[in-house]
Amino acid sequence: RLAADQGVAGAQAFLGNCYGKGAGVEQNHTEASRWFRLAADQGHANAQYNLGVDYYNGTGVDVDHTEAVRWFRLAASQGHAGAQFNLGGCYKNGTG
Repeated sequence: RLAADQGVAGAQAFLGNCYGKGAGVEQNHTEASRWFRLAADQGHANAQYNLGVDYYNGTGVDVDHTEAVRWFRLAASQGHAGAQFNLGGCYKNGTG
């Protein structure tokens, strides 16, 4: 938590996962999305992917497929395979 509070992107992404799963903290999807956003804004590919999933599914944030595609694109451009897959699905289905 200390590293996350100090702005370390990897720690922020990890803490987002903890909140999303309820691992060591009470499960809170809104808080998970908040931590993913902080890490994603710093270019952390996995956080960008997770934030895209949150926007796509409306987990911790309102559903926003356009925003989901934006985050999937950013993560995919860094070689994140899951983001590339989800982005392809969005293109195929005309989502976002």
